[in-house]
Amino acid sequence: MEEQKRIAIIGSTGSIGTQALDIVRAYPERLKVTALAAGRNVSKMEEQIREFHPELVCMWSEEAASDLSVRVKDLPVRIVCGMDGLCEIAVMEHSDLFLNAVVGMIGIQPTLAAIGAEKTIALANKETLVTAGHLIIPAAESMGVELLPVDSEHSAIFQCLNGEPHERIEKILLTCSGGTFRGKKREDLAHKHVAEALNNPNWDMGAKVTIDSASLVNKGLEVMEAKWLFGVDVDHIQVVVQPQSIMHSAVQYVDGSVMAHLASPDMRLPIQYAFFYPDRLPLKIKPLDLFELGDIVFEKPDTETFRGLPLAYRAAHAGGSMPTVFNAANEEAVSHFMKDEIEFLDIYDLIEGAMDAHDVIANPTLDQILDTEKEARESVRECIARMRKN
Repeated sequence: MEEQKRIAIIGSTGSIGTQALDIVRAYPERLKVTALAAGRNVSKMEEQIREFHPELVCMWSEEAASDLSVRVKDLPVRIVCGMDGLCEIAVMEHSDLFLNAVVGMIGIQPTLAAIGAEKTIALANKETLVTAGHLIIPAAESMGVELLPVDSEHSAIFQCLNGEPHERIEKILLTCSGGTFRGKKREDLAHKHVAEALNNPNWDMGAKVTIDSASLVNKGLEVMEAKWLFGVDVDHIQVVVQPQSIMHSAVQYVDGSVMAHLASPDMRLPIQYAFFYPDRLPLKIKPLDLFELGDIVFEKPDTETFRGLPLAYRAAHAGGSMPTVFNAANEEAVSHFMKDEIEFLDIYDLIEGAMDAHDVIANPTLDQILDTEKEARESVRECIARMRKN
């Protein structure tokens, strides 16, 4: 019998985290949860503790941690909080693999901590590489740490590259469903609000990622993430709309061959692949039936309507601190959109305004990245305040 792999998960109550725990349920003899972390969902975390018996748990706020401590005082689990708690999970001795499934730039410091502790990292937090790839990748390479992508598209690329030398890559074909508003034009998106944006046709994702998918900002973030993960210039990463979400991405090689990864749209597949890499184990998802599928559709993205993508390429070309501005401005804008304080198309204008106002720092330190995030968020808040006055 193989020894259990010990898993630490931050973001365990979110979409990726809960599906990761589905994999643990399916393979209890192979996987053991040693640590969990979440933001504010105390009730869900209590359920997870009672089922999976981690030894260490982190909640983001002291209040949530205190509430949880009272609820699970009958169990032998230690409760911590905040960034210090996330980093403690990242470096804990009793774990073999660290799954970073939080949303946002909160994921940078725990990832750096896990690299320092030489943990294998399953990365579902794209903002880590978007904003700090120039810090993360050299650190991982110097420590010999494996970064296993958990995003569906990046896992697909990773699998298509398996065993192929880097110099054979011609370009990466990064797919997307087109999001909730695929096929709409700019005039159709005027006055769109949050409920309409959350109706993604294919994927079960958290609210923020679903909105980012609708705006194609998510795909722009994934372009920047792919650049760092696979060492490919962004001009060699082509976004392809694949509305059925059957082809999860592909790699075109110098001889013209295209290696593509096809499967039913289910996030448990890339999560399980990262957990057991390089092995493949059975997974109870709907198998892909090509006869039932019949055909497969490819489209060019509409970059005039969905400006998240060209703005992302602009940020990637500028480099330095500009991807942080793009990401942070979007996070702030989306948070206001989710509260119905702005409309869908305002998201693009707010991102662009923050980028226009920023002086790029060529090679930012972690502190400069975090300061840039605060400045970009403040720029968006000030712009929204002016919009309300007018």
